[in-house]
Amino acid sequence: MEMDTTDLIARARAGDHNAFRDLVQGHSHELQVHCYRILGSLQDAEDALQETLVSAWRNLGEFSQRSSLRTWLYQIATNRCLDMLRADSRRPRIAPPLPQATLPEPTGAGDPPWLEPYPDVLLDHLLDQRPGPEARYETTEAISLAFITALQLLPPRQRAALVLRDVLGYHAAEVAQMLDATQESVQSALKRARATVDNHLADSSSTGSTGSGRPARQPDTAAEHRLVARFTDALERADLDALIELLVTDVRLSMPPVTLEYRGIESAQRVFAAVVFRPGLTYRVVPTRANGQPAFGLYQADPHAGAYRAYGLQVITTADDHITAITCFNTNVMTRFGLPRTLPETD
Repeated sequence: MEMDTTDLIARARAGDHNAFRDLVQGHSHELQVHCYRILGSLQDAEDALQETLVSAWRNLGEFSQRSSLRTWLYQIATNRCLDMLRADSRRPRIAPPLPQATLPEPTGAGDPPWLEPYPDVLLDHLLDQRPGPEARYETTEAISLAFITALQLLPPRQRAALVLRDVLGYHAAEVAQMLDATQESVQSALKRARATVDNHLADSSSTGSTGSGRPARQPDTAAEHRLVARFTDALERADLDALIELLVTDVRLSMPPVTLEYRGIESAQRVFAAVVFRPGLTYRVVPTRANGQPAFGLYQADPHAGAYRAYGLQVITTADDHITAITCFNTNVMTRFGLPRTLPETD
């Protein structure tokens, strides 16, 4: 394998584009997920990945092979993400309009407005990889919406340091080299970042915690399948009471890019009554998965067109047989999940 890599590097340095493609293609999926963790946006992550590969092609002659090719690519990708965060112009400056219905008074501020879900179909290659021995977070936890949200609360360099050290498992000295920083500054950044992330994870999953302040993961099990079926049925029958029965007492409801948050069953009931379960509205639901969690494409009936039109994407967080959080995204993200804009009306 080492001889193959050395040969590919030599050929790529000589201008062989096919050799370069073979050299980096095994790393592309994980690099995109890495960029997504730091940026919180799939679109931005795709842009960062492409710019990373262009930079690697142009600068391959500077790769000394004192570190692995994977580490070198991660260094380029991380610093490209930091450049994008510093540019800041990609972030929305104007608050998006609220949904058509009038929302009740929120209980707090919600997720960052640029947060986007990540389709599970793009995670297949990632889940086969084990993090390094220094990692503090399991792969499935480190792609959850709660974790991605927590990362967006951190300053950029803290964010990068925590992902490199605690998700990917690089040693602190390696992280310092990748960020062109001292090991002491990395350790200081990690201490602050861990406190923020762990506090957010504990708060966002208080009803399903493991006892260590970390969220309990709900695997893709028969219990989860039953919960998904009940949630789908409640939405399609417009049965608000049946949906509310599935929620934990302190359920969390958010809807980026609208920066509002609702906590508790009563708040969730008011939101669903005002926005989803309005008189005369009917829906169809298409199950999918995002960030290792159940997700649903929601379609609203358009009686004038004889079809159901895309209404939004909902991602749920589960613990045992209940829902602890629902994150609602607008229709812009649905095509990423292979979800159509309309569904035909059925008998």
